[in-house]
Amino acid sequence: MTVRPATGKDRRTGTSPAGVLVSDPARIRNIVLVGPSGSGKTTLVEALLAHTDAIPRQGTVPDGTTVCDHDPAAVHQQRSVALSVAPLLHEGIKINLIDTPGYADFVGELRAGLRAADGALFVVPAVEAREGSVDPATVALWDECRGVAMPRAVVVARCDQAQADIAATVLACQEAFGSGVAPLYLPIPGPSGGLAGLYGLLTQTPEGAAPDGSEDARGALIEGIIEQSEDETLMDRYLGGDELETAALIDDLETAVARGSFHPVIPVCAGSGTGLDALLEVLVGGFPSPLERPLPFVSRTDGTAHAPLTADPDGPLAAEVVRTSADAYVGRVTVVRVFSGTLRPENTVHVSGHVPAPRTSPENEQHDSDERLTHVYSPLGVTLREIEACVAGDICALTKLTGAETGDTVSAADDPLLLRPWNLPEPLLPVGVVARKRGDEDTLARTLAKLVAADPALRLERNAETHQTVLWCMGEAHADVVLSRLRAAGAEVDTEDVRVPMRVTLDRGVRATGRHVKQSGGHGQYAVCHVEFEPLPRGGGFEFVSKVVGGSVPTQFVPSVEKGIRTQLERGLPAAPDEPPHPVVDVRATLVDGKAHSVDSSDAAFQTAGALALREAAGSCGVRLLEPVDEVSVRILDSHLGAVLGDLSARRARVLGTDVDTPGHTVVRAEVPCAELLRYPTELRAMTSGTAGLSRRPSRWTEVS
Repeated sequence: MTVRPATGKDRRTGTSPAGVLVSDPARIRNIVLVGPSGSGKTTLVEALLAHTDAIPRQGTVPDGTTVCDHDPAAVHQQRSVALSVAPLLHEGIKINLIDTPGYADFVGELRAGLRAADGALFVVPAVEAREGSVDPATVALWDECRGVAMPRAVVVARCDQAQADIAATVLACQEAFGSGVAPLYLPIPGPSGGLAGLYGLLTQTPEGAAPDGSEDARGALIEGIIEQSEDETLMDRYLGGDELETAALIDDLETAVARGSFHPVIPVCAGSGTGLDALLEVLVGGFPSPLERPLPFVSRTDGTAHAPLTADPDGPLAAEVVRTSADAYVGRVTVVRVFSGTLRPENTVHVSGHVPAPRTSPENEQHDSDERLTHVYSPLGVTLREIEACVAGDICALTKLTGAETGDTVSAADDPLLLRPWNLPEPLLPVGVVARKRGDEDTLARTLAKLVAADPALRLERNAETHQTVLWCMGEAHADVVLSRLRAAGAEVDTEDVRVPMRVTLDRGVRATGRHVKQSGGHGQYAVCHVEFEPLPRGGGFEFVSKVVGGSVPTQFVPSVEKGIRTQLERGLPAAPDEPPHPVVDVRATLVDGKAHSVDSSDAAFQTAGALALREAAGSCGVRLLEPVDEVSVRILDSHLGAVLGDLSARRARVLGTDVDTPGHTVVRAEVPCAELLRYPTELRAMTSGTAGLSRRPSRWTEVS
């Protein structure tokens, strides 16, 4: 391994700090920090950076001076709203700390962080879990990491806060996270409370500081390590009273942690620095390098197979965009995780994506282009430090990749590749946006395109029926951040209530006449058609039948009548005099008679007559207003079943069934009117403490009750 500095101008401070270039993937650790909002993740990162001299002094969240919370929205809200990368160097190992938001609205950033990482550090505040519970959303995330065997450790944070109870928090984590969770250290309380130090259960240091219960805790830890060990003789030796070598136990512990089957718990006080060295030892010795983790599936851009990748700096280039943002000084900044190969300045790379339709930027529909790199940087929050290259397994930042969107693949121009994307969250909270002034519409459209390209949890819809621009967000906090970014970029924008597209159908069968007769001195217009209309069952669409006999409507004008009716169906009819028109559906029209003029009849005249016939029919028989209904699937804890079913009933839902999912979880399927779902994601989250999963898809149209 070589570790050498490469200077580059710090665009935040104007100084010239050194970036760190690591050429051996074995000397890299990529660690994502996850946990509830306010658990202390950002403060912990700040403490680790200061402790390892990556920054000169430690900032604070209340002051808005931390490395990771550099976004103006994060400073204002005093919580993370975006993924941030902060590398440090410890014992020759580069540790890329990936700080992620803890609030559920920003789960897109969290999932991007999980994709970029090889291990997860769960940060649980000692204050929150003192009553024996862990945030349910954190438990759900733990289960998700378990499903992909991601290595995990637990940090008990905020140990210096009033009412902190480290022992209760450890027990709560063991109960919530399951087997394999055990403390490596016990806290040594200070004379006036707080955390004075840590007692190592394996090393039994410092001598003479063993807290009460240390013998039992040490025995439980050793038994847990032995269960994970590949040495089948250890248990017999331990039960026989043999003294096991500490070094061998540590080796087995680190192997089990890297394999994702054992999860050490470490108390840390970020303010005093207690526990930071112990945590760094686990990150360096226990968590795996990129060489030890499976890489994403890769194919060629045409979909054909490609050999599996390895974290080889000399292999084919394959990197993935995990975050994009705009900077006032350098423009677009793209943070990428390099899985294979090496990124170097002045190279030409290929940028390609899967182009999920709702997220495609209008200005970047092709999503498949070659671009030339100018610089490669090591990101330290908002600070960019230039480096000579970024090897497989490392994380870096690129600038001015105009075609890159979050989730895209960056590969060699002569060997373009495509990485299988991670699971993107589905935004379900709609927010209507409108330019404050007519002249701001172009600015709004350009800014929206950039935000959608950067945020994997944001979807843009331009509804042709309601003529609204709708942003689909993860929740209210997410919407607030998006709107603040829009306004910060110079787009004057207001919000408006989202209108649900409606439909109408005829109330009953009726015969109507469309008469279009005009004579204005020149060539006249003459068309008369008699049409019988009748409603069809829901989903029946539109049917047109001609029963004209005797040529009362010439054959060439029969399609004109149909076209006129279809046009009026699309233009719509109002359900009430003061309401806007809604498209008409589920109608059969039968042309039974009519009249024509040998000179004045025309295609346009019979189109107009057909439209008039439909309007006359609606005036005679009336229309029924139809609303869209979605089928929703809600995955909840069994304890929330009654509350969710009661709430769905209040939303005029029709429950289709409840199915047992995993133990302790139930999936509720129901049909719900779309008008009742506008605020549902936010209210469901509050009702279920953020543990529910929600999906929806269009189902049918039904009469408004």
